[in-house]
Amino acid sequence: MSASSAARRLTAVALVTGSVVAAAALPASADQDRAPDRQRVVISDVQYNAPGPDNRSNRSLNGEWVNITNRSHQSVDLKGWTLRNSEGDRYTFRHLRLNGRSTVKVHTGAGRDTRHDVYQDRRNHIWDNRSDRATLSNRRGSVVDTESWGRFRGNDRDDRRNGRGDDRRDDRRDDRRDDRRDDRRDDRRDDRRDDRRDDRRDDRGHQQR
Repeated sequence: MSASSAARRLTAVALVTGSVVAAAALPASADQDRAPDRQRVVISDVQYNAPGPDNRSNRSLNGEWVNITNRSHQSVDLKGWTLRNSEGDRYTFRHLRLNGRSTVKVHTGAGRDTRHDVYQDRRNHIWDNRSDRATLSNRRGSVVDTESWGRFRGNDRDDRRNGRGDDRRDDRRDDRRDDRRDDRRDDRRDDRRDDRRDDRRDDRGHQQR
C-alpha cells in the first residue's frame, strides 16, 4: 500500500469516527430542545402566603416563592422558560441550567441569583393568598406544569399537573368541530339524495303523461 493511500484511509477513518462521536453527543441536547417537558420538570411547592404581615418589604416579598424541581437525571436548560400567575404577570428564566434531581426556588423580591435561588426583583407580592394559579411553560410556550389553590383548584388538578388538561380540551374541541363537519357533509349528501329522488319522480311523471 502506498503512503498516499494509507494517508487517505487514515483520514477517512478519522472523519467517520468524528461523525460518530458528534452524533452520539447530539441526542441529549436535541431531545431537550425538542421535548423539554418530558424531563419531568415540575412545580414541586408553592409558598404563596409569606410569613408575617404582607408589608411589601423585601424580606416579606422573598417570603413567598415557588419551587421548580427537575425530577429527571439529566440537566435542563431553563433559559426562556416562564412562570406566571393567573393575572398573566410572568417571570422569565435567564441563564439557568437546572441539574438533575435538583430544585431552584423562585423568590418574588430582589436578590442575587444562584443555581438554587433566583429572584423576580418585584416590589409587590405576585401570588394571591386566597386564590391563584402558578403556571410553568417552556421556551416554546407549552405548559409544563401548574399548581393552583383557592377557586382555581378543581378536580382537574392532576390533569393540569401532567399537562394533559389543555390537550384534552383541545381534543374535545377538535371532536366537536369534526362532528359538525360530518353533520354538514351528511346533510349535503341527504339533500343530493332527495334531489335525485325528486328528479326520478318527475321523470316518471313525465313518462306517464
